[in-house]
Amino acid sequence: MKIKVHPKAKALIFDLDGTLSDSLPVHIATWNIVGEKYGFTFDPQIIVEMTGRPTIEFAERVVEQYGLNADPHELVRIKQQSFWSMAHLLSPIDEVVSIVKEYYGKLPMSVGTGAGRKSAMVQLETLDLLRYFEAVVSADDVKKHKPQPETFLECARLMGVEPQFCQVFEDGVLGIEAAEKAGMMVTDIRPFINYGEWALTPQPTE
Repeated sequence: MKIKVHPKAKALIFDLDGTLSDSLPVHIATWNIVGEKYGFTFDPQIIVEMTGRPTIEFAERVVEQYGLNADPHELVRIKQQSFWSMAHLLSPIDEVVSIVKEYYGKLPMSVGTGAGRKSAMVQLETLDLLRYFEAVVSADDVKKHKPQPETFLECARLMGVEPQFCQVFEDGVLGIEAAEKAGMMVTDIRPFINYGEWALTPQPTE
């Protein structure tokens, strides 16, 4: 089974974490670095539920869930610094990256991510993928994050392609919902990927 590009697609949009970048184990490890400081063990189910949301919302969820007397922004600072320093542990998701390389120069492509701009750039540069994309839309570039469609609509605008001709590749429930709200073609990549030890990503029920 191979991920396919829709014959009507005139542009491709890729989520980053869990779609282009096998980053979820690194995210869990860096949240546990935060946990060591504040006295909790991070529940990976939070990532399953919130993939696509900005880091500050993860931090707010952590503060609430673990009853922390802490500033969420400080948690974000520690988390992001840890993530950037561990970026060398990231690996590409080959099944998706192969599409990027196959369609480079044939269709315009962009990245639409819930990660902050620096985290997105660190990942794309570490994985040597940045050069393939015409645009990167991060959490810092929109006001309404996934599951709202603004991230993907901004990708379409920057590529100069109408939303209905854009195909989105996503692994997150919120991102899939955002792509559908944007009126785009959407491919849930999870059935095609071997995430190895990352077995917590929920499979589609359809």
